Amino acid sequence: MAQKLTTIGFDADDTLWHNERFFRITQERFADLLRDHADPDHLSDRLLAAERRNLGHYGFGVKGFVLSMIETALEVTENRVPGAVLRELIDAGQEMLQHPIELLPHAHEAVEAIADSHRVLLITKGDLIDQERKLAQSGLGDLFDGVEIVSDKTPEVYARIFADHGDGAVRGLMAGNSMKSDVVPMVDAGGWGVYVPHGEVWEFEKAPAPETAPKYEALDHLGQLVSLIDRIEQS
Repeated sequence: MAQKLTTIGFDADDTLWHNERFFRITQERFADLLRDHADPDHLSDRLLAAERRNLGHYGFGVKGFVLSMIETALEVTENRVPGAVLRELIDAGQEMLQHPIELLPHAHEAVEAIADSHRVLLITKGDLIDQERKLAQSGLGDLFDGVEIVSDKTPEVYARIFADHGDGAVRGLMAGNSMKSDVVPMVDAGGWGVYVPHGEVWEFEKAPAPETAPKYEALDHLGQLVSLIDRIEQS
């Protein structure tokens, strides 16, 4: 009997390895540097607004985050932010780009087990060089049949990727921690969207779960993904 699923996609940041917590740490550092100019909540709102404005210019990732912090610092200080503060923000971004990769629990085991029976893809957003660095350091690179680093994740993007690397989205599954980027658009493309929560989620990545969709599932952790795939294949 033919497989119901032939191709499994994995998100990278905060699905296979830690990422968002480094943004949170840097944002706390940012708030401390500007504590004399804005209260933390107001600063957080201003930074989020800058990030939203700048996504179309800089895309996702550390570099856009740092530029948005610098822009926000200039705004809240009316262009009087000390050069030393800007230097610290740049240094913080460089530290983020050099931070060692730490895999999440079950990540290696899940990818390795699924790679024995299905084509596996890494599908991630963000800066090309940074994401390639993370993948190289993760020790997972040789397990993937394909790697796609995209500017955004939409139903059209998933349809293209799963057509290029597999048998279309209808026979594909995407697992990730972002409802907005990993789950909803994959379900809309006709495939399985599997939500694997981890830690705090960036505001931009929040969306309602497609609770009534027949191809939506939520897991507690990646260690449950192999069993889910087995259930889908046997259903």
